Amino acid sequence: MAIWIPSLAGRRGPKYRQILDALAEEIAAGTLAPGTRLPPHRDLAYALGVSANTTSRAYAEGVARALLRGEVGRGTYVREPSGPAPHEGPMDLRRPPGEGPIDLSRNLPAPGDGAVSLAQTLADLSRGADLRALLDYQTEADQPGRVAALVTWLEGLGIAALGDEVVITIGGQHGILAALMAVTQPGDLLATEALTYAPLRAMARRMGVRTRAVAMDGDGLIPAALDALCREASVRALYLTPTFQTPTGQTLGMDRRAELVAVARRHDLLVIEDDVFGSLAPVRPPALATLAPERTIYLTSLSKCLAPGLRVGIVKAPTALAERIRGAVTLSCWMPPPLMAEIAARWIREGSAARMTEARRAVTARRRVLAREVLGGFDGGVGDHSPHVWLAAPDGWTADSLKTEAARRGVWITEGSAFAADPATCPEAVRICLGHEADEDRLRRGLACLRDILSGPRGGSTLIL
Repeated sequence: MAIWIPSLAGRRGPKYRQILDALAEEIAAGTLAPGTRLPPHRDLAYALGVSANTTSRAYAEGVARALLRGEVGRGTYVREPSGPAPHEGPMDLRRPPGEGPIDLSRNLPAPGDGAVSLAQTLADLSRGADLRALLDYQTEADQPGRVAALVTWLEGLGIAALGDEVVITIGGQHGILAALMAVTQPGDLLATEALTYAPLRAMARRMGVRTRAVAMDGDGLIPAALDALCREASVRALYLTPTFQTPTGQTLGMDRRAELVAVARRHDLLVIEDDVFGSLAPVRPPALATLAPERTIYLTSLSKCLAPGLRVGIVKAPTALAERIRGAVTLSCWMPPPLMAEIAARWIREGSAARMTEARRAVTARRRVLAREVLGGFDGGVGDHSPHVWLAAPDGWTADSLKTEAARRGVWITEGSAFAADPATCPEAVRICLGHEADEDRLRRGLACLRDILSGPRGGSTLIL
């Protein structure tokens, strides 16, 4: 029997909203009758070419809007048209910030004082001699001052770089895409942590690049497991996040980093080091790009420490690889917006970026304390500065059922399978993000809701929503 696949043609907005809109329309039209079983979110994600997190979010919003119900162990079904779910009203997807469900699913920083710096920077730019250059095509050869500022930023992260080793991208995700385009071909094998950044798998699948999971333990990726994989198969590259890993929050220790570098050198393996959270760590071991600069493509961005809307990513690689990555950037977007790069460069030069980053660290540390206080024994924390919590589902719960129950109560979290390179070995756990909600009282209420769910009785084998 064919699974339900919505048509997203002509729809606008985030993919999860497009899916939800299509779902609501087909339910209203009677195409999806009450009791219809929807495909598992991973199957629908594969059919649509999106991440499982996207389809999971669409289903969670469908539950919150009383369109769907979840039955633990059985799946997700179209709900009888009996009005809103208990304690829930219809969800307005255009709600203002701070209203509606409490969003602990997105790993974004809370709003800081960037708007004040932006207003000043735009005022300074308006008095500049020539703004036309910011509206014209540019290459990195046209903006040496901006590249120099980004080199300075890397130096603050402990990364020594020359200008021709640095490539500007449209955020960290674009940096990953450009790196994969530059160093892999269809059929190549990419090793990843067993739990990894979800869009990476979608990119690899679209590019025809195979992925294999490398086992992890309480200290992160296991070097012996990577070595075994490299002996078994021809691995082109390893992608990993050594600092505040997504989703576990782990930071690899120095010994583990040295062992991984030894394995990479033994098998002539390229390393793609995702350090988007590195700026949030006051102290950490040296980056892999420092330990093995000859084979490491290092990437970071300004999203987590300054502002997610400032789409400026930085890739540092050996000169020959950097040139190939630069070509991939040209192919994928022609050029990053010069205005964004100029704002970032000015913030770095004048010290605003450093001040804003320090403020982010302070907020993250305060919220970690809050999470520890509220969640108590359930806190799966792995450090005082990780912006997310990895929490194991207690006995009687699966990650999916915990996420669904939280959504029913108005709190969004992300189940572990959204990050699993191999879903068959995925632990029953959820990720809780502490940064995105601007109001810390809402964050506290969301955490308290999760604590109540975890502390309360499981309530039978089937959860009807």
